[in-house]
Parts: sequence; C-alpha cells; structure tokens
Amino acid sequence: LALCPSTPNCVGTADEFNDTLHYIPAWTYNDEEKIARGGAAKTTSEAMQELVDVTLTTDCDGFTPTIVERTDDYLRLEYKSKIFGFVDDVEFWFPKDVGNSKSRVDYRSASRLGQSDGDANRKRIKTLRLALSKYGWKS
Repeated sequence: LALCPSTPNCVGTADEFNDTLHYIPAWTYNDEEKIARGGAAKTTSEAMQELVDVTLTTDCDGFTPTIVERTDDYLRLEYKSKIFGFVDDVEFWFPKDVGNSKSRVDYRSASRLGQSDGDANRKRIKTLRLALSKYGWKS
C-alpha cells in the first residue's frame, strides 16, 4: 500500500511507526492464544468475508461504503459522505507470510481532497477495528 501524503487526512500501516500523524498498527485476525489451546485458525478467505461484512454494515459517521475492487488478498472501498459527497479511499491488504504472522492485515484510509479531515479516516479505522473485535481481530 502507498504511504500517506504529508497532509493529515490519511492513516495507514505502511508509514513509519514514529510518524504519529499517519501510522496506525496493522491488524491480526487470528487469536494466537486460542489457536495455541487447540482452536482452529481462520483462513484468509474467512477473514476477508468478515472484513467485507463489517465494512458494508458498520456505520462510519454516515459515510456510504462501496466495494470498488476485491481479490483474494486485497479489498478497496470508497466511502462517500452524505452531506458534501466527499470520497475517501480505503484499502486492505492481506500480505502473505509477513514475519511470523500469517494473519496480518495492512490498511490505508485517505481523503481524496483537502488538507484536513477532522480525523474522519482515523475514526473510521478505529470504528471498523472495534466492530471486527467481536470476531477476534486485534491491533
């Protein structure tokens, strides 16, 4: 995924962890403790379906989500504001075997226009992560 521009209207996992304006930690969708106790690990396909379901049903400050692209390991949505019609781009990527984590999800949420977004992108990502936590997702 691309790095965020210098403007504050973008957050993502690709930025350096010391870039507190843009960086947010990646998510994981498998509970390693549960797996260690004998629980089954989710497949990428199962995790992708959870992500799709949550992104399409979770209210993120009144923005309407539309899936633009979906592959086995990538999801891109457009979130459109109801009032002004602004569009934000949100991407999720399931990298293959990153380090010791086979259940990592990277993401990026960015406004197309302007300089500031009133933290809309950061709030959206937090809202989605909280909704995914009921499926065992963590950051």
